[in-house]
Order: sequence, then C-alpha cells, then structure tokens
Amino acid sequence: MKQYDYLLVGSGLFAGVFAYFAGKQGKKCLVLEKRDHLGGNIYCEETEGIHVHKYGAHIFHTSSWEVWDFVNSLAEFNRYTNSPVANYKGEMYNMPFNMNTFSRMWGISTPEEAKKIIQEQRKVIKGEPKNLEEQAISLVGTHIYQKLVKGYTEKQWGRECKDLPAFIIKRLPVRYTYDNNYFNDLYQGIPMGGYNVIVDKLFAGCEVRLGTDYLENKEEYDALAEKVVYTGTIDSYFGYRFGRLQYRSLRFETEVLDTDNFQGNAVINYTDRETPYTRIIEHKHFEFGTQEKTVITKEYPAEWTEGMEPYYPVNDEKNQELYKRYEALAAEEKNVIFGGRLAEYKYYDMDKVIESAFACVKKEFHGINIAADHR
Repeated sequence: MKQYDYLLVGSGLFAGVFAYFAGKQGKKCLVLEKRDHLGGNIYCEETEGIHVHKYGAHIFHTSSWEVWDFVNSLAEFNRYTNSPVANYKGEMYNMPFNMNTFSRMWGISTPEEAKKIIQEQRKVIKGEPKNLEEQAISLVGTHIYQKLVKGYTEKQWGRECKDLPAFIIKRLPVRYTYDNNYFNDLYQGIPMGGYNVIVDKLFAGCEVRLGTDYLENKEEYDALAEKVVYTGTIDSYFGYRFGRLQYRSLRFETEVLDTDNFQGNAVINYTDRETPYTRIIEHKHFEFGTQEKTVITKEYPAEWTEGMEPYYPVNDEKNQELYKRYEALAAEEKNVIFGGRLAEYKYYDMDKVIESAFACVKKEFHGINIAADHR
C-alpha cells in the first residue's frame, strides 16, 4: 500500500474537481503545485478589499445545469453579466456587436437599417476569403472590422490580419437586438468572495505542497501514490521527446488607483493598434464593489517563451499533429490520468474543464452520482 491514493500535479479546476470527488470516496490525495498558491489561473488576490483576478478576467458561464448546480453548492454566485465595452480612439462601442453598437456607429435605430449596411459592406469580398481580414469583412463588413476587429486581433496575434489564416475567425456574432450580454449561456456570474472560496472547498482534506515541481523528482513522487492525475503541459511530461508545443501568453500590469471608479465597467477592450494593451480590467465591478480605491489590470498579449505562463494553445495543424503524438504516448502510461487545459492541449472555458473532470470522475469511480455527492 502506498501512502496516497492519488497524486495531483497542479491545482487548477480539473485537479480540484477530481480531488473533491476523490475525497468523497474516502481517497487520500497529495497535491503538488509549482506556484505559491492553489487554484491555477482562477486564483484571486485581495487588494484594498477587492478580489483581483491575478491571471486575467474569469467570468463563469455555462448552459449545463449539472455544472451550475455544482459550483453553486461551493459558493454563492452574484448576478454579474459580461457586457464588455470597446474603446476605439475614445469612441465607445458595446460588445458583442449588437444594435447598441450599430446605432452608435451609424446613427441608426432599426435592425433593417443595420442589416442593409452590413450586407452592402460584406460585398467587397468576392469568393472564398483568403485571410483573416477578408474573412472578418465577409462576416461583419468594413466599418466594424476596421474599428473593432483589426487592431485588437493584430495585437493579440502579433501580426497583420492579412497574414493570418481565415480559419482563426470562424464566426463573429452579430445580434440585431439591443442586448449587451456577451454570452448566450443560461447561467453566468462571479462567486461572491472570489474564486478562492471555491478552490478552498475543492481541496479541503488534501495534503498540499506548494512551490513543488513534480517533474524535478518524478520517480520519487510517483512512488508515493497509486495513481497520478497530471494537469501540467503534456510535452514537458514526456521530456519534449517530439519537440515543444506552442502557446500564446499574456503579461499583466496591475495598479491601485486613488479613485473609486476608473472606467465604469469591468472589461474595456482597446481595439486600436496603437494602444499596446488589449484591455483593461477593473476588478471591483465584477462584484459591484463600493470601495474607496480601485484596482485595474492592463493586459498585454505576449509570445510565449520558456519560463512564461502558457495560456492559450496554438491550435494550428502543426501543433495539433504534435499533440496527437504526445496523446498516443499518454494513452500508454499506466496509472496516470491526463486532464485539463495544459495536459489536453485545449483551450477550455471553466465550465468545460469541470465537465471534463466530471467525465473523468465518473470513469474513475464507477457509479458515482455527481449531483448526490456534492450535496
């Protein structure tokens, strides 16, 4: 008998959900986390009484009742609705593209007028779009592309839209209603008290070692547990045997300001090319804060290099093929479960990570009833 039933590598949502249900099954878990805190990228820091989303804005949204019911059993959620605003050289536009956006841009008031303008502008693209620029114009027309898509996208990817493949933008949602709700999901909100409330409950009962790199002493750690749940980068697990997978990263600049309200909204995107950051987050608005000061974070896209935080997988053909080779190796590993954004090389919204963890839990603990086991 080994000391632990499960060794959890990483402490994001996938590991947390697994740990929670393993605990309900009476299993003993050891968590190894490289950082100095639990929670992965949903971790919040408290500054001036404000819960600061340390690794970028995390707005919970889902259409799954099973997921919504689960997270609400861990924390009470507020009524926050994601309604970002775009700032184009001082002109303010509602997102996603809807009648408020079109009214502001063209001085119109009816869906018919908006449709007519967009359909007319889309005609400039003949045939199959050859790049991202043509694809975007074919979807939303030239004005919206120039003011609200072009600069933002070029900052995100670090190259011209003309040099980016068309498939990056499969669709750009256009709504002919006065509705600023960014998501179409049935449920959304922010946990009251921040995401750490959820994290603490997920890992309750686990032994935790922070500032610990599993891969530095892999054999020693493997010997401690019957099974490993690995949520780190899959290529590093295999010593980059076939080469490195690519990621995009982000850089954050956070500051406390001596004002109670800096921008009047939680998320403002800067869609011109000249402003170096893509957006500013004002954290207090996620929880309708009334504190005397405010905390803002400027978000800069960054090319990922060794040592930086890998945020987004680059899901192009080359990287997907490379991932498939690592996935085949992972399938042969005995007593190791690979899960989560980095181990599955997949961009996951929070609810989708939880769904993936649910599927894993159901497979691992046959007959488990998710709903019954969290109440």
